[in-house]
Amino acid sequence: MTSPKLLIPVRIPELGPALGKLLTGTGRVPPDPTRERQRSAMLGRLIEATGEARRLAAEGARTEAVRTLGLDVWLDSWEQAVNGIARELVSRVNDRLEAEARAVRMPRRLRRRVLLDAAEVRGLTGRLGVAGAALVPALDHLQAQGVRLLAATTTDREALDEWQQALLTAARRLEAAWLALEEQVDEETRRWREAEALVAAWRRPLWPVAVAGVPAVAAAAWLGAVLGGYLPSPTWLSRVWDLLP
Repeated sequence: MTSPKLLIPVRIPELGPALGKLLTGTGRVPPDPTRERQRSAMLGRLIEATGEARRLAAEGARTEAVRTLGLDVWLDSWEQAVNGIARELVSRVNDRLEAEARAVRMPRRLRRRVLLDAAEVRGLTGRLGVAGAALVPALDHLQAQGVRLLAATTTDREALDEWQQALLTAARRLEAAWLALEEQVDEETRRWREAEALVAAWRRPLWPVAVAGVPAVAAAAWLGAVLGGYLPSPTWLSRVWDLLP
């Protein structure tokens, strides 16, 4: 059994530069409040985990320090951000669709059909989540390097270097995933604005008016022709006139 004194100490690298625009902001004007809120929350979880890992490493709790910055915290932070953005985007889209439908006086049963249903919500969330496809392999690599580091002795400096590099790679992949997510959100927003325009262009069908109106117009024209003497008056109409005072 390897003595704890011979195990290589865990050192946490500075992740800020690798996080890039995730830390500094993407510079969108105007900034989207939903995305900024989720970006800040995701960063907060990672910064908190990094601080906790440094504390544990300083106390010699190597296993706990490595696990604190393992796959779970990165993946959970990403998924919470994606789900949060998806929920707020769905709410925003449905509010706009509902408002447009009400503005054109769309019947309630049709209004319910234009809103995003559960299947569409799942599809939207899935499309947003695809932005993180390149993040998952980096996190798997980070996990593997963490396992290697926990067994490394002071003579295996490469194990610490590889784990630190895996952390920095995960941070850079998270930044790239976030930028891809923002692009996908923009694409979804354009998609649903087109749907809003279609709802805004909706007009009540004219066929019910035609069905009810054409016979009425024809009847009125016929009655006018009868009263004007252009057509013979039917017997039943003469009886009706006789009943009138």
